[in-house]
Amino acid sequence: MKLAMIKIILGSCLILAMPLLTKGQGVKRISLEESVGLALSHSKQLKISQANLDLAALQIRELRESQLPSLEASATYLRLNSPNVNLKLPQSGTDSSNALGNMALHQAMYGMVSTSVPIFAGFRFKYAIQSARFLERATELDILTDRESVILNVAQAYCNLYKASRAVVLVSENLKSEQERVKKFADREKNGLLARNDLMKVKLQESNIELALLDAQNELKITQVNFNLMLGLPTSTQLEVEELYFDQLPEVSPLSQWSEQALSHRKDLAANHQRQKAANSNVKVVRADMYPSVALTAGYVALGLPGLVTVPNAMNVGIGVRYNIASLWTNDSKVKKARVEEFQLRTVEGMITDQIESELTSAYYHYISSKQKIGVYEKAKQQAKENFRITNNKYDNSLVSTTELLDADVAQVQSQINYEMAKADAWFHYKKLQEAAGIINLDRSEN
Repeated sequence: MKLAMIKIILGSCLILAMPLLTKGQGVKRISLEESVGLALSHSKQLKISQANLDLAALQIRELRESQLPSLEASATYLRLNSPNVNLKLPQSGTDSSNALGNMALHQAMYGMVSTSVPIFAGFRFKYAIQSARFLERATELDILTDRESVILNVAQAYCNLYKASRAVVLVSENLKSEQERVKKFADREKNGLLARNDLMKVKLQESNIELALLDAQNELKITQVNFNLMLGLPTSTQLEVEELYFDQLPEVSPLSQWSEQALSHRKDLAANHQRQKAANSNVKVVRADMYPSVALTAGYVALGLPGLVTVPNAMNVGIGVRYNIASLWTNDSKVKKARVEEFQLRTVEGMITDQIESELTSAYYHYISSKQKIGVYEKAKQQAKENFRITNNKYDNSLVSTTELLDADVAQVQSQINYEMAKADAWFHYKKLQEAAGIINLDRSEN
């Protein structure tokens, strides 16, 4: 008896604790802003792009450091054999040449320190740093382009999650209705009011809906995992989107205005402009090889030959000039190569402009069409609902067959699914339109 009471108490505690457990393991509602923030912080592509920007900044630093004075120091100690040293120096007074000739020389030491400060390098450093700065700016714009791509990918994943979850909800509701119909038809068949063939049709419909629900649930799980991977969350996290975004479908201005925005806001086009400037500066860098290089030089040398000579403080200061005469006939091809690269970038600009126009036109008319489809699907949903009501009434009065009733039910559910999918597609096409115009980052109200 006591054991039974304990079981009852434990069972009651478990029942009371179930809401808390369900709450702790429930679905997390996530906004689009939060999704974008997580994806941007987790994106490996953005991390690689940031590393490229760091490299561009280091390239500028390297060029600046090449203008600093160079300083070199070296020291050498030599152990010699026993050479014969015969210095032919004029001697006054006594002849000491024999003494010098018999001198034993076994070691030599010398050390030197030299420095060089560039004064003029044909403007090579100036234009090289200028070119590197343009490339750094282009890399910054590339990061913004990658950032917009991440935002669009998040919007698409957010849209897919909405469509998958709505499909599960609608099919689940339809399955519940179908199960009630099966129960109702089974009672009628048991009482001899319905042919068994009609009951089998309803049960077959129930089985088909169960299969459709399994497919929808599987699609939802896959979409959830992919979305979690994009956001850097555990793959087991259950996320739920906010449906209000898909009811926000603004009117759009004419396509010409979107084209003007794209030309002034597209980051890839701006990055190409910066690369053109860098290529122009690179032409000047190559032409700088035709000028001489001038540097201020200084040095210190210490020399020691024990028993012979010691030079402790030989210092020198001067100006060094270097000029590669061969550059007069070898530099022409380098300049032409740099100009060809500049021409290629100007041609690429035209290609990017055409691509922008194509992407913008496609996104614009897809959005217009998607909004129009919403109205059509909404009308179809009402028509399918009314059709099912009429068909159901006729079935109750034995005016239509079971097959017609089931077809009307399927059409009603399909119209609801089509309507939800159309809303999601239209919302995503608007995001695509913003991305094509280069303003998906700016419109925070739409995000």
